[in-house]
Amino acid sequence: MLNRSFHLEIRTPEKMIFDGDVTSVTAPGVEGNFQILAGHIPFLTALDVGEIRVNESSDTARHLATSGGVFEVLRTGVTVLVETAEWASDIDVSRAENALTRAQEQLTADAPDLNRPQVEAALARAQNRIKVAGNE
Repeated sequence: MLNRSFHLEIRTPEKMIFDGDVTSVTAPGVEGNFQILAGHIPFLTALDVGEIRVNESSDTARHLATSGGVFEVLRTGVTVLVETAEWASDIDVSRAENALTRAQEQLTADAPDLNRPQVEAALARAQNRIKVAGNE
């Protein structure tokens, strides 16, 4: 019988987030979302801010907010190296909403010393965390 699972590791610089066998993983590539199933060809791609969906079985999915990184598929499994990762159940929605409000206020004020790309990135991360928390 065909093995329909593969090994997945998700790591941040600080710790291992996930290490186990899964049936599929969906991730936010810089060119758009993609899904990996067992037997996928090897490849390497960059990740954008978004949601990683980990399916440990056909009826169990876990959601992870991430702020970008690298996704590598090898014949031996998948490794995901991300800057940040937070399970939907661990997201402090109030804190994310405060970060969203701060970023929106900074963009509206448009101060001369505003680092627009940095504030827009903070806005995208806060929006993503709120969205992913809603999947719990």
